[in-house]
Amino acid sequence: MTARIIDGKIIAAELRGRVAGEVALIKAAHQITPGLAVVLVGSDPASQVYVRSKHKQTQEAGMASFEHVLPEDVAQADLLALIAQLNRDPAVHGILVQLPLPKSLHTETVINAIDPAKDVDGLHPNNAGRLAGGFAALSPCTPLGCIILTKSVHASLEGMNAIVIGRSNLVGRPLVQLLLNENATVTIAHSRSRDLAQLCARADLVYAAVGKPEMVRGDWIKPGATVIDVGINRLPAADGKTRLVGDVAYAEALNVAGAITPVPGGVGQMTVACLLVNTLRAACAIHGLPKPAV
Repeated sequence: MTARIIDGKIIAAELRGRVAGEVALIKAAHQITPGLAVVLVGSDPASQVYVRSKHKQTQEAGMASFEHVLPEDVAQADLLALIAQLNRDPAVHGILVQLPLPKSLHTETVINAIDPAKDVDGLHPNNAGRLAGGFAALSPCTPLGCIILTKSVHASLEGMNAIVIGRSNLVGRPLVQLLLNENATVTIAHSRSRDLAQLCARADLVYAAVGKPEMVRGDWIKPGATVIDVGINRLPAADGKTRLVGDVAYAEALNVAGAITPVPGGVGQMTVACLLVNTLRAACAIHGLPKPAV
């Protein structure tokens, strides 16, 4: 048996298309253009590529895109002043500060300064707390993407056994809450969990977000399970270049799993698409409109 490949590229494109359709509707009916502001500190090449991709996809969805690039040595007070300005700007419905920030800046203080209603990264304690309490909240984009990818295989996750490997605030912890909201039975594990292979072997749904290349082996996977690989790791390749691998040993898992996301081409594709979803949802909530159908 070879697993079904979950094509994040196709699913993300379909989602962006649905977002663009909803944006066109609220523009026509209410003369509102959802706006996303992205703040980039420094000149990290990977972050620059990511920000360019966000800018392009935001505009393609019919939204307004605002970019703010600040020098590496920007004072924290200046960054906080920009966030305060964006909080007040009625044209901005979503604010994203590209992480990681330089070590000279205090990340928690910066995140806490963002208006929770515009926190499209879903990292503000208000949103994290609401999500943990089972209330409506802006959820982090990557876990949201993981749920959408899983639902491309399973119409309902109710009663399924899920394991989340990794407990970061960006992926692991919010993903657990989203799975609980779907009525799945959830185990959260991490690199120090005992008997991790046995914990995995019981799971119908495996989410690997631990940041260790190919840590989850094929013989850990329950036959027919759905595997969502959040990891993006660079390993040296034979030609002196590097290759991208996930947190799952893909070639091994391919022969055991029922469905699996590739790396690249899986979860990463969904993150920006879900950022657009969150910006649209934020715009509707801020203006008192019904939740959009995405």
